[in-house]
Amino acid sequence: MKKQILIVEDDWEIARVVRAYLEQADFQVQVAHNGQAALALLGHEAFDLVILDLMLPDKDGLDITRHIRSQARLAHLYIMMLTARVEDADKILGLEIGADDYVTKPFNPREIVARVRAVFRRQQEENQHDADVLRYEGLVVDVLRRVVAVDGRVVDLTPMEFYLLVTLLQRPGIPFTRNDLIEKRSGYDYDSLERTLDSHIRNLRKKIEPDPRNPIYIQTVYGVGYRLGQPE
Repeated sequence: MKKQILIVEDDWEIARVVRAYLEQADFQVQVAHNGQAALALLGHEAFDLVILDLMLPDKDGLDITRHIRSQARLAHLYIMMLTARVEDADKILGLEIGADDYVTKPFNPREIVARVRAVFRRQQEENQHDADVLRYEGLVVDVLRRVVAVDGRVVDLTPMEFYLLVTLLQRPGIPFTRNDLIEKRSGYDYDSLERTLDSHIRNLRKKIEPDPRNPIYIQTVYGVGYRLGQPE
């Protein structure tokens, strides 16, 4: 079945162009031009990914992100923000409340297609992993069911947080550079994603660490990147 994508964008021309490129790439696409229409579609239709403009005429894109992350049935949705804001603080805020990635306007629609393809390719690779369940001390990740538990407590992760945890769990104790994680995630090198990656790691620690300020699971390897647990 074709992957289902929702574009939430009040600029009709941008929405038209992005939709055309995605449909040419064999995705099924619907468009909402405001927040209320987006929430209505999300309420009764199933999507795999949302491309979400940050600035909308009614509801803010951040409000829609919060709504998606508060609904269990929408937890799997990958959220790609579109933003004309260039300030890091705005982008980091979006990531902290649950967006998975962002694209700054103006952008090349081919980049959108490349990123969307990378998201679905990575999800397919996760589902084909040899181990259905990954464990490390109190962490248990059911890869196929996309369920994460810490000391028996189920935690909800965004798609990006889930990807990072699975990637680190596959090789516990082995350090990954930021570039390793970015390229494995996206299929291409993108310098500004380093700040994005750090935001996701910070969010992930808040959810799985007993004390995020003194992590026992996801450890920083200074000058390199991150690893899960103690070195082998």
